[in-house]
Amino acid sequence: MATSVLGVLLALLAVSTAWPEDYGLIILDSGPRFQYMSSPQGLEVVDLAWRPSDLLNKILFNPETDVNIHLYTRKNPKVPQLLILGANNILSSSNYDPAKKTVVIAHGWKNTPDDDFNVLLVAAYLQAEDINMISVDWSTGARASYDIAIFNNIRTGKYVAKFITWLNSVTGASLDNYHLIGHSLGGQQVGIIGRYVGGEVAYITALDPAMPGWTLNPFGFKSTDGKYTEVIHTNAGLSGRASALGDVDFYPNQGFNMPGCSLNPSCNHHRCIFYMAESLVNGGFTGHRCDSMFKLIKKDCDESDTLPMGGPTAKPGATGIYYLKTNDESPYSQG
Repeated sequence: MATSVLGVLLALLAVSTAWPEDYGLIILDSGPRFQYMSSPQGLEVVDLAWRPSDLLNKILFNPETDVNIHLYTRKNPKVPQLLILGANNILSSSNYDPAKKTVVIAHGWKNTPDDDFNVLLVAAYLQAEDINMISVDWSTGARASYDIAIFNNIRTGKYVAKFITWLNSVTGASLDNYHLIGHSLGGQQVGIIGRYVGGEVAYITALDPAMPGWTLNPFGFKSTDGKYTEVIHTNAGLSGRASALGDVDFYPNQGFNMPGCSLNPSCNHHRCIFYMAESLVNGGFTGHRCDSMFKLIKKDCDESDTLPMGGPTAKPGATGIYYLKTNDESPYSQG
């Protein structure tokens, strides 16, 4: 087996070195080949052409070994416990409680468990409720070039769905007591997770789900990925998808140019993380229903038809597009 794998790797390496480096095998999405995407380091130009050399990079990432599943609870809010698919003994000795809600969070491109998304949401959700907080650490795959990170993201989503299926089969936990939250590429990943567990997750939140490489991507976030799906758009049309994707789509400040970000696209893309964290603890974000995207652009929305944005509780049956304003610093909610 080891010999055959080595043979495949050598063959791929030979192909990747024989073909011109800039030869694009596949353009991953509609629109320009080069687009902008936000990372923790700021706005970066990404190449959506998949080259022969990318084949080797793609095969080197294995979710089964390269993705880590970390468990946080109120008993261990700072130091996570590692859970491993199929390791029943490790699970039984952990602080996981199937009677409590399970929240799964998935970070974005070039992120790690030490970045704002994980740190803020773990702390906020554990403050709000006594839960099982599962953090998906796919940073090994997320630090790849953006085109490869897209493939790694899809494969990670499928793996996490497999993990959840195992976890529920062992513990008796129910998808009716799950909440999935993802940011950027992770915002697309939570849709994949939900889809591969049958669309039965009670609550899925996509925070500014990534746009480059996802406009026509069949794995992109869909409203049917969970029983109730919610999207918060803060960098719509650049790093994040602009179109409505969920049962409910919130567009704070029309979905771009967040107060306090001074026209910084990367700040806009990440500001939804802070909104979500605040909503878990304090609530207060009230969206006003807009009959269409055109009405949203005009800010012609119904002041009396409202819905809270974010928070720990799903809003089954709610649908539509919602607009709200935020403050330029914490507390961001205007009520």
